[in-house]
Amino acid sequence: MLAALASAVRERRVSATELVQEALQRIERHNPALNAVVSLRAEEARDDARALDERIARGEDPGPLAGVPFLVKDMEDVAGMRTTFGSLLFADAPPATRDGLIPRRLRAAGAIPIGKTNLPEFAFAGFTDNRLFGPTRNPWNVEWSAGGSSGGSAAALAAGMVPVATATDGGGSIRIPSALCGLVGLKPTNGVIGREPIPDWIDLSTFGPIASTVADVRLLLEVESGPVPGDPTALPYPLETRPDLPRRAFAAQRFVDYGPLPEGVRASFQSALARVELDLGLPVEPLGGGVLRSGDSGADWLTMCAAEHVHHLGAGLVRANLERFSEPFRARMERGLAVGIDEYLAVRRRRFDYVRELDLLLGEDAVLLLPTLGYEGWRPDGVIPETGREARREGYSNTRETNLTGHPSLSVPAGISPNGLPFGLQIVGPRFRDDLVLNVGAAWEAANPWPPVAPGFEPFEV
Repeated sequence: MLAALASAVRERRVSATELVQEALQRIERHNPALNAVVSLRAEEARDDARALDERIARGEDPGPLAGVPFLVKDMEDVAGMRTTFGSLLFADAPPATRDGLIPRRLRAAGAIPIGKTNLPEFAFAGFTDNRLFGPTRNPWNVEWSAGGSSGGSAAALAAGMVPVATATDGGGSIRIPSALCGLVGLKPTNGVIGREPIPDWIDLSTFGPIASTVADVRLLLEVESGPVPGDPTALPYPLETRPDLPRRAFAAQRFVDYGPLPEGVRASFQSALARVELDLGLPVEPLGGGVLRSGDSGADWLTMCAAEHVHHLGAGLVRANLERFSEPFRARMERGLAVGIDEYLAVRRRRFDYVRELDLLLGEDAVLLLPTLGYEGWRPDGVIPETGREARREGYSNTRETNLTGHPSLSVPAGISPNGLPFGLQIVGPRFRDDLVLNVGAAWEAANPWPPVAPGFEPFEV
């Protein structure tokens, strides 16, 4: 879809100005019900589009995303716009003076930023709600959450407001909203996309693509990939790409044995596994219990993230503003304030055990299949109906573990849950075999076509 849009602009069958105007009109029409977009740069985007159209008229090629309008998650800078992180602390932030890394790379590829998308406060929740902008709702059913933390971006894509929206993933923030909104989302191998600035969760967070198709995810990954000065973990060379499918496929209900899945999730997962065997010709080997057994990886993830986030903001600032934080973020900051150096370093060392377990399981050419989420969904305020608790407890997703280990993880739409929301199947591959998980995703998609947007919405295409 993205390649076709850009080709139409380059060939002057449609103008960048028309695409930007179409996106702005769709946002005006659909955003009031969803609350996915929190700010716009409408006039500036129109100016950018006119300038790009003039370049094309002169015979220039602006790049692989020529004229494609995009939205930016509101924790990434766009020159001239404030970055709020979904927090009252930054409600009056001054406009950024330069683009962040991914907006910069997308612009260099010819895309045009038009605004910002909603997120939970400091991206620290699996549902998108905050005290500054309120909740983002799911285009498939507004009574449910679009997920988080890239929930605003996912909702905008699933509603066809724009063809591209940026996303980040420190604990599932790409894959969770992808699963709930019927999209394809990749958390790449840590290091494939350089990080700038230093993430709040230093070793766990990465930028990554979210889109309607695997082909679009591949294209965005090519545009976004590459090192940056100062990131010691960034891969200094392009990823190798091969056309192969995995030699083996393992399946597990959970990374950590938090108990059986709810029946609706279990049934959707078993149906997906049966189709993997039938459609892809790939025998699935079930694993009993949890995959990672060196510790409680979910609890370790929270300990590390909470402690690093407190350090980033400053313990004094955190203590002084606890009452201003949204309740989920406040709880995490209280946890971070309580973490001591011995506990923190024990968790960092335990990461090596988790990486070893997954490396040994997958080798060089196997994948692991899991449900992306442990529940069918949750309300816009994050409450899971089956439990009455917020979607932040252990077992609500299968995503945080690969942020700890660095392995690539792809969520693809794999059916409809009993509650009417999409079900996401997660494909985990060996480190730096992002091509392998994308190959599996493409084969799955070819055998199981999926609509590019939620029912009742129009795809953004020419």
